[in-house]
Parts: sequence; structure tokens; C-alpha cells
Amino acid sequence: MDAIINQTGGLHFIDAPGGTGKTFLISLILASVRSQGNIALAIASSGIAATLLDGGRTAHYALKLPLKWQFSEDYTCNIRKNSSMGKVLQTCKIIVWDECTMALKKSLEALNRTLQDLRNTNLFGGALILLAGDFRQTLPVIPDSTPEDELNACLKSSFLWSRVKTLKLTTNMRVALQNDTSALQFSNQLLDLGNGKMPVNPATNCITFPPDFCKMAQSIEDLIISIFPNIDRNFKNTQWLCERALLAAKNVDVNYINNIILNRIGGSIKTYNSIDTVMEENDVVNYPIEFLNSLDLPGFPPYVLQLEIGVPIVLLRNIDPPKLCNGTRLAVEKLHNNIIEATIITGKYKGEN
Repeated sequence: MDAIINQTGGLHFIDAPGGTGKTFLISLILASVRSQGNIALAIASSGIAATLLDGGRTAHYALKLPLKWQFSEDYTCNIRKNSSMGKVLQTCKIIVWDECTMALKKSLEALNRTLQDLRNTNLFGGALILLAGDFRQTLPVIPDSTPEDELNACLKSSFLWSRVKTLKLTTNMRVALQNDTSALQFSNQLLDLGNGKMPVNPATNCITFPPDFCKMAQSIEDLIISIFPNIDRNFKNTQWLCERALLAAKNVDVNYINNIILNRIGGSIKTYNSIDTVMEENDVVNYPIEFLNSLDLPGFPPYVLQLEIGVPIVLLRNIDPPKLCNGTRLAVEKLHNNIIEATIITGKYKGEN
């Protein structure tokens, strides 16, 4: 706040493990700056994180970041000085970037070049940049890469990281408010896992979990039953669904588990097929239907999408911002041939259609 009042700018990073009150702190900073009539820009690397911030947007949408980084090292954001976003960046007092640990270092460097151009001055144009996240969690995802590639793409590998002033949140507020000793023990175990302090089995070179850390399921079926018991009766209870989730590292596993759960519900399933035709007739030879149907791109629904009334879905791409943010969870209400009606179950506009 002193940097904002004195207009000294700078680059700060809030190191905040889960439960330490990072979102609450960021919201308080944003509200304080805006209450003084100043502009505070809130962005996040993922749509889910953006929904938790007042006025939050994804970094790619707000900053018009390039999608293909491999062709150049000197990219800038696609923002012109006389555009509305350009004027916002010229006058804003602070830019808050949540979950920055998932972003490529080139994203931050592109923002630096853009602000220097818009504000005609040095580091970030004199603006205050507040990064927030936890490097113990997800780093940038580089397809078909090695761990070295991910580390090289991380923010800590950027030349800007030497300018960062790190602030730390250490008290787990969820545990402190609940006064639960078991939750405190689990929180410490998560920190040990993220800090690389878990014991390693020399025979398998794998991490060894403490006996009280988690329960191991013997199969995917057992895992589904333990997380979603009586799913055929409870799947329309949105509050019940919001309290549980299954995570998987790859889309193929997500689709496999989703199909198992969908079949367990046992209702009327409606199938939607993606468009499998080409615009030009001459392209039919180069792009046959079988090839188009085999594509499974990240961030896109599968070729065959099966839905049922009551099941939760996730908004992947919103073409009418800012009403909904990418990553918003919804519950299916009605299924038509070309339209899906759904009710928001998470996000700022909860309960609207």
C-alpha cells in the first residue's frame, strides 16, 4: 500500500500456500485501491481463479497475450495505446496477477515490454505488479516436454525475477479458524510434500506417504464409490456436487472417469457430435471425417459429448464476456438439439441461467 500511495511501483510476489488467506488479502487490496477512486486490474492464469476476484479476468483475455510463444523472444501484448485497455494500463495503480506460477515467463516479460511502451518509462512502466501463487503447485504446462523445459519456462527463470520482492503468508487461516489438529497435521504434510521433504523409497525412487496422509483406493471403481456414493440419487444436489471432485492428470483419464459416472446415473443420455465438415470442398481429401473425429484438443470438448439433465458441466470458452468466466461450473437443466440450458452453481452469478 505504501508503494501505491507513493507511486514507487515495483514487482512483488505473495508466496501463499493453500488456506493462508491469499484471495481474501488480494480482495482487500483491490477494494482499498478502488475505494480511493483508482483503477486496480485483477487477472489470473485460470478461469476458476479469476472468478474468485472482484472484476477478475483471465490474463490472456485481459492482456491479449500471444498464443504462440515459440517463434519469438520479444513478444508484446496485442494492446494499442489508444484502445480502452491501453488507457486502463496507462492509468491503473496496481495489477494483481493471481496463480502466476502457472504462467510462462514470457507472459510476464511481454507485460513488461507493453507497459514500458504505454507508459514511456522503465520496469513495468512504473506500475505496481503484485504476483500471487504457490510454486509448490502447478508449474507451466509444456506439451511433450521434459521437467527441464518446464523449469526453464517458469517465472523464476525470467530475468525479471531478480527484481521481485517476496512476501510470505505462513498461517493457515482455515486451520486456525477451525482449530482442528488433524487439519493442521494435513496442512503441514502438504507443505512438506511441496518443499520436497517427504521420504523417498530408494528402491522405487517414489515418495512415501505417511500412513495417515490419505486413503489408497484399489481401483477406479472404488475411488468413484468413495467420492460419489449413491450418485444415482444425489447427482441433482448441486451443493453435494460442489463439495467433492475427482482430479486426473490427463484428459483421457478425465473422459474415462466421466463416462463411468455418467453410466452410473442411469438416466436418459443425449449425445452431441461436433462439426466434422470442412468449409472448402477441396479440403475433404486432406481432412477426411475420420481425421476430424479423431482430434482431441486441450480446451475443447470431445467429438462425442454425452450429457444428462442434472449433471455438472464446465464452461470452456465464453464468447459473450464478461457475463461468465471461463471455468464456471454449471448444472444442466434442459437439453435441446442445438442448445443446452444450464444453471450456474459456482461463480459470481450463482443461480442465474
